[in-house]
Formats: sequence, structure tokens, C-alpha cells
Amino acid sequence: MTKRRITVTVDEDLIEAASNAVNAGDASSVSAWVNEAMAAKSEKRRLLAALAEAIEDYEAEFGEITDEALEERRRLDRQAAAQVRARLRERKARGEFGT
Repeated sequence: MTKRRITVTVDEDLIEAASNAVNAGDASSVSAWVNEAMAAKSEKRRLLAALAEAIEDYEAEFGEITDEALEERRRLDRQAAAQVRARLRERKARGEFGT
């Protein structure tokens, strides 16, 4: 991929974080650190746009997702999570996971 030099203004604490990452070996350079951050932000925006499109498509076919439906889903998810945790505790108590 082609690289291009640009000039940007960055908060001092972020410059320090990038320099620390380079010193710790987490990035090869400040430019690489910034490039990775920009790539991550770009990917997040792409995924959020895809999610928005999926929700639009769903609502066009099945109707608006209501606050009540979301709350019911949350309730069911919490209930399912509690059941999974209970089964995990039972399996641990039976020693199914070793040490």
C-alpha cells in the first residue's frame, strides 16, 4: 500500500503513549502506531455502517425494533447467562476441569 506523509496536530498525551508503545516494542514507529490507530478507527466505522444497514434491512422487513423488544432481549440474555454460569459452577464443583 502506498504511504503519504502528512502533518497532523496530536494531543501531547497521545504522542507520549505512541512513544511508549514504540519503546515497549509494541510498534515499530510512531507513524506505524498512528497508522494502526487510523486503520482500527476506519474498520470500526465500516462495521458500524454495515450494522446500521443490517438493522435498516431487518426493520424494513419485520418492523421497527422497539424499546420493549430490546428490553425483553436483554432480560432473556441475562437469564441465559445466569443459567450458563450455574452450569459452569456445577461442572467445576464436580471437578470436570481438573486443577
